[in-house]
Amino acid sequence: MGSGCLKVTKYFLFLFNLLFFILGAVILGFGIWILFDKLTFISALKTSSDSFKIGAYILIAVGAVTILMGFLGCIGAVNEIRCLLGVYFTCLLLIFLAQIAAGLLIYFQQDRVKNEMSTVVQSLIQDYDPDSEEKKNIQDAWDYVQKQLYCCGWDGPKDWMNNTLLKNESYVSYPCSCFSNDSSSGFCTMDTANGTLGSDWWPVHSKGCMDGVQSWLSDNLGIILGVCTGVAAIELLGMLLSISLCKNIHNEDYTKVPKS
Repeated sequence: MGSGCLKVTKYFLFLFNLLFFILGAVILGFGIWILFDKLTFISALKTSSDSFKIGAYILIAVGAVTILMGFLGCIGAVNEIRCLLGVYFTCLLLIFLAQIAAGLLIYFQQDRVKNEMSTVVQSLIQDYDPDSEEKKNIQDAWDYVQKQLYCCGWDGPKDWMNNTLLKNESYVSYPCSCFSNDSSSGFCTMDTANGTLGSDWWPVHSKGCMDGVQSWLSDNLGIILGVCTGVAAIELLGMLLSISLCKNIHNEDYTKVPKS
């Protein structure tokens, strides 16, 4: 019975570590995506929020260590190495605590990230300049958001009336990415007589991007937290199995000691 229990525990631990390895790769992918993404408004968030960047680094570190531990756990389980299993358990515990910290950081910073996003977008719209190379990545990211969500501005098209260049042009131009059928960026000029116009006359989407952006942010943070929760559950199971396997290996070795 002891030998059979040892084998079952060993193979279960191997399978869980294989799944652990895969989920670690998913966490690592999430962290890299957040850190290096330049096509969506994630790039604007990283510019405005240090906590968002820190969360990405934590996810990358946890994902990388999780992959390593999944690999070492498989080796320790197959070869029944008690020392390696003990190190494996300790590292699992540390990773588990780090994931809790990352999850809490992301969860409790949601409102702060939303407020920072609003401030960044309003400032971006006000200073938007197609000829500016310094803010090109962030401006391209916001153009991408407006095109994908079919929206204009943060609260609505009137946000663009604060733009310095549009004011100087008496609002005869409008942001191209807000236009229903336009795929270009920068500003487009209306075919109209000279005069001061406004956002009510622009051929743009009438809704703001705030609801769509916040919905996207909540959905993706939910996915990240869900993956972290799944990995944490596997980690707890892995810790229990590693302790059980260590105990069984100890007992097996003890019975082999010659009796006097």
